[in-house]
Amino acid sequence: MKNFEIIRARPMKYLLLLLSLTTLAISAAEKPNIVFFLVDDQRNDFLGCTGHPIIQTPNIDKLADQGTLFKNAFVTTATCWVSRASILTGMYMRKHRFQGGLINPKYIATSYPMGLKKAGYQTAYFGKTHFRLDKKQQAKMFDEFKQVGRNPFHKKMPDGSLKHETDIIADLAIDFIKRQSEEKPFFVNMNFNATHAEDSDKKDHFPYPESAAHLYTDMTMPLPKLHDRKIFESQPKFMQNSMHNDRYKWRWDTPEKYQHNMRNYLRMASGIDFALGRVVDALKEKNLNDNTVIIYTADNGYYAGDRGFAGKWTHYEQSLRVPLIIFDGRNQKGQKLSQIALNIDLGATMLDYAGMPTPKQYNGSSLKPLIEGEKVEWRKEFMGEFYSKHKTIPNWEGIRAERYVYASYPEEGFEFLHDLQKDPDQLQNFAKNPEYKEILKKMRKRLRETADPQGKPFVTRK
Repeated sequence: MKNFEIIRARPMKYLLLLLSLTTLAISAAEKPNIVFFLVDDQRNDFLGCTGHPIIQTPNIDKLADQGTLFKNAFVTTATCWVSRASILTGMYMRKHRFQGGLINPKYIATSYPMGLKKAGYQTAYFGKTHFRLDKKQQAKMFDEFKQVGRNPFHKKMPDGSLKHETDIIADLAIDFIKRQSEEKPFFVNMNFNATHAEDSDKKDHFPYPESAAHLYTDMTMPLPKLHDRKIFESQPKFMQNSMHNDRYKWRWDTPEKYQHNMRNYLRMASGIDFALGRVVDALKEKNLNDNTVIIYTADNGYYAGDRGFAGKWTHYEQSLRVPLIIFDGRNQKGQKLSQIALNIDLGATMLDYAGMPTPKQYNGSSLKPLIEGEKVEWRKEFMGEFYSKHKTIPNWEGIRAERYVYASYPEEGFEFLHDLQKDPDQLQNFAKNPEYKEILKKMRKRLRETADPQGKPFVTRK
């Protein structure tokens, strides 16, 4: 009798094991693939779907039509190296404290790629880094990792031809996608150097891929909305004498320069659109598009001549606002959301799609509930900041709320207060207006309440 019970128990044990494995397989199949496009130096309104008058971005526009377009997406620090570290860690700059070199390994331990690996994803990272990772951690985070930089943008191929970094990064992603199966979800991160300028080339700042060479040839580029020189002259001297002005003189300060460089800048952006279209086609060829989440965003905004500025870095809307589109192939509905979305939300969002919790260390929150129409309490403001070793870039910290924007430049002893309802272009500074005295006090208080729990800012230079 005893031997019979043992024989009978074994099939039951194997049956339970089989059921368990089947459950895991179903769970893995339900997790969407995630494809992440991160571009450089692109403001929110430099897409067709966000209202640019002439730019051609049909593939990105189609994603927006079928997915979710966030009308109020921002970065918390408007520069590429810090923003990319914030996306990776889900944290404000003053918390992860990255200023170049190696990202703190303790924050990488809770990074979203590490979480995706734990969720069973095949992971790949191609393109720009602007940071270093602990090699052991990098091996745990990514099954494939290939850095592709600029300077030059066009790389020599084995056959002697030249290829733009945008297309090289897309090629790597397409090859990775073609090798995937439906049995295991995958994540691929494309980190473009475009539309960043090639700063070492003072003539052709924006080298574009061949795919976009035919565009905008006979078109006159529209001037920036805030091109009036009086706007630049209204800025405090530390703004006028900053790197904004230096780079403006490189790129935008004559009509000829502006037309040449803006035409090529738009070509770079359209080149990314062509690359995105190729990646989407690869997903469709593998029948993966219907189970894939696609994210498109930028690491910071871009002045592009507005206010007499070039670059990003500071507190104005042109610096902080970025495009953000999230397309879910399983739930194509097309919507525009007005809630404030941040770059530090992206990691939590991807983890949520993978069925993983948001690490408690994150400052960001998942956008998935908003996308899916859940009624959730959501932020009405966020903290922005910039601390740099560059002496020609002013440091600042502030609060961007739905109506008011407060920014403190502590080394300069200068404050800005903007009323977006009365002055959406931020042409007036109400900080010294007695009618705004109480609002100024409130915004200062909100900054301290938000900033101090994250840790003190970097030591100032003076």
